[in-house]
Amino acid sequence: MEKINNVTEFIFLGLSQNLEVEEVCFVVFSFFYTVILLGNLLIMLTIYVGNLYKYPMYFFLNYLSFVDICYSSVIAPKMLVDLLAKSKTISYAGCMLQLFAGHFFGCTEIFILTVMAYDRYVAICKLLYYVTIMDQERCNKMLLGTWVVGFLHSIIQVALVVQLPFCGPSEIDHYFCDVHPVLKLACTDTYVVGVVVTANSGAITLGSFVILLTSYTIILVPLRKQSAEGRRKALSTCGSHIAVVIIFFGPCTFMYMRPDTTFSEDKMVAVFYTIVTPMLNPLIYTLRNAEVKNAMKKLGGWKFFWKANYK
Repeated sequence: MEKINNVTEFIFLGLSQNLEVEEVCFVVFSFFYTVILLGNLLIMLTIYVGNLYKYPMYFFLNYLSFVDICYSSVIAPKMLVDLLAKSKTISYAGCMLQLFAGHFFGCTEIFILTVMAYDRYVAICKLLYYVTIMDQERCNKMLLGTWVVGFLHSIIQVALVVQLPFCGPSEIDHYFCDVHPVLKLACTDTYVVGVVVTANSGAITLGSFVILLTSYTIILVPLRKQSAEGRRKALSTCGSHIAVVIIFFGPCTFMYMRPDTTFSEDKMVAVFYTIVTPMLNPLIYTLRNAEVKNAMKKLGGWKFFWKANYK
C-alpha cells in the first residue's frame, strides 16, 4: 500500500491552554534552562581547569554534563518559544529531528550513567586493579560505545515512525515530539510498531537499571563488614551517582517501560527528566563531591589571577 502523508507540520497543545499559566511556566523554565547551561558548563570548566579529566569518574562526568546540555537544548528552547506563541507548530522534518535527537542524547545519558556505576564498582571492589582496568583507552572505548548505542537506538525509533502514514489530525498532546504521542496520530494500526518501540526503549531502560542495581548491590552489601569511616568514604563516592540515577530512571521507567499508551501525567513527568534532572545533576555532583568543590576553589583563584594580570 502506498504511504499517504498529508501532514507537513504538527501542532503542539503544550503544557497548558491557560495563558497566565504559560507565562509563569516561561519564567520558571527560563530560569531552569539557564541553570542547566551555566551549571553544566561550570562542571566541564572545573574538570578541565582542575585537570580532573584524567580520572575516569570525572572523565565521564564531563561528558554527562555535555550530554545534559545537548539533551535539554533539544527540547527547552522550542518549549520556551511556544509558551509565548499563539501557534505552537513544528514541521514534520523538525519533529522527526527532535525525536531522533531526544532519544539519542537520552539513551547516551543512560549508558554514561551505567558506565559510571561500573567505574564506581571497580574503584571500590577492585581497587588494586583500578588503574589497569579503567585506563584511558578503555574509558575512550566505553564512551564511544555509549554514543554508538545511543545512535542505533534513536535510528530505530525514527525509522519506525517515518514509515507510518500521517493524514490528520496533526495535534500532538505534548510540548515536544516523542514516540508515543506521535504514534497516536498515524492513520494506520500502530500496534506492532508500538510493541517494537516499547521493547526497544524498555530493553535499554530495564537492562541498564539491572546493571546499575547489580553494581550497587555488589558495592554496598560488603560495606556492612567495613568500619564506619570506610562506609562513609564509599557512600560519599557513590552517593551523588545514586541520587542522579534515581531521579533520572524513575521518570524514564514510567514513560518508556509500558505499552503504547499516553496518560495526562506524561507531560509533567517529561518535564522532570528533560528539564529538572539536567538542572539537578551539577548541583548534586557539586554539593556532594569534595574534589569538585576544591577544583572550583582553584578555578576561582585562577580567575582572580587572570583578572589581576591580564586587565
